[in-house]
Amino acid sequence: MFVKLSRWVWLTLGAIGGLLALFWVLRDFDLDRFQTVLSGANYFPLLLLSAFIVLEQIFRAIKWRQLLYAHRPIGLWRLFGAIMIGYFSNLLVPLGVSPLVRGWLIARLEALRVSTVLATIALDRIIDGVVFLIFAGIVILGFHFPDAEGTVRAGISWGALASFVIFALLIAGFAGFRYAVRQERAPLGFLSPWFPARLSQPLANFLRSFLEGAVWPRQPWRQVVIIGASIAIKLIAVAHFVWVGLAFDVVLGPMEYVFLMVFLGFLIVLATSLRIVGSFTVGAIFALQGLGVDVETALAMAVIAQVVTHLTVVATGAAAFWVQGIQLSELIGSRQSPARVQPVAIALKDKRTQQGIKNA
Repeated sequence: MFVKLSRWVWLTLGAIGGLLALFWVLRDFDLDRFQTVLSGANYFPLLLLSAFIVLEQIFRAIKWRQLLYAHRPIGLWRLFGAIMIGYFSNLLVPLGVSPLVRGWLIARLEALRVSTVLATIALDRIIDGVVFLIFAGIVILGFHFPDAEGTVRAGISWGALASFVIFALLIAGFAGFRYAVRQERAPLGFLSPWFPARLSQPLANFLRSFLEGAVWPRQPWRQVVIIGASIAIKLIAVAHFVWVGLAFDVVLGPMEYVFLMVFLGFLIVLATSLRIVGSFTVGAIFALQGLGVDVETALAMAVIAQVVTHLTVVATGAAAFWVQGIQLSELIGSRQSPARVQPVAIALKDKRTQQGIKNA
């Protein structure tokens, strides 16, 4: 009861905080001018925004394929479809379930352990985070947001430092546990005092499989593809506001677009951890106003960017559901243990094999 109550308290406080922040950034808002801005927009660049959103996820699928290749070579479009289905599930259940859903889906379709697939996703996220920190460093060293106190730059600097420490600890811990597992030591024995015997051993097996699942490819060209794809993903994310801006005749400098990507990235992570809603809208309006964009145009850009993103995810995710042959009810009801996923996937694989023999 207390847990449920505290959760609702956090959600309520987050909603109130988000609304107060939105009222603050919209304190000089003019509704008539906002309608004029929307009616005078050129919506053709938004088609390019939608195409770039899809292209960004294609690069993500390319990167993920290299991380999975040591376990199984999986088709690019299957991985792309799983990624889009994951994002689609985030719209249905806004709790950050995308990695779990796409991990479950690929494990189900390719006869892999869920823990193994999730390990590749975790490694994917760490690589993305390190590349993001490089862009954050570029902003810290090469861009000054026009606030007299320098609060924004200080916030990005502290966020980059905290992220660097977290990633360093994650990488060190990951490497240490993985080395211990390879040496057949018992690094997961600490689970026993915290969990019942019937749970500690399965959980230890899951974690051991997870630790063994993150394999950095040995081929240099695959390593280059992974890093290059991660950089391309961030550059495409930088270009999002280029296309949205062109729809409203707003053109910023190259470093200003990089700043928007970095600033909103840190803000969304912070706001999500604090359960504050509407962080993207508030942050985009605040940052764009600081860069000389009027509040009505800034609101229009923030709202349209989210609408196009959601429509693209819905359309592409729905198509991926159809192509992959996945029912929505099956996805929602997929609360099965990792141990049960592999037999299901093997059965599906055997069924596809038998179908191929029959067709031959």
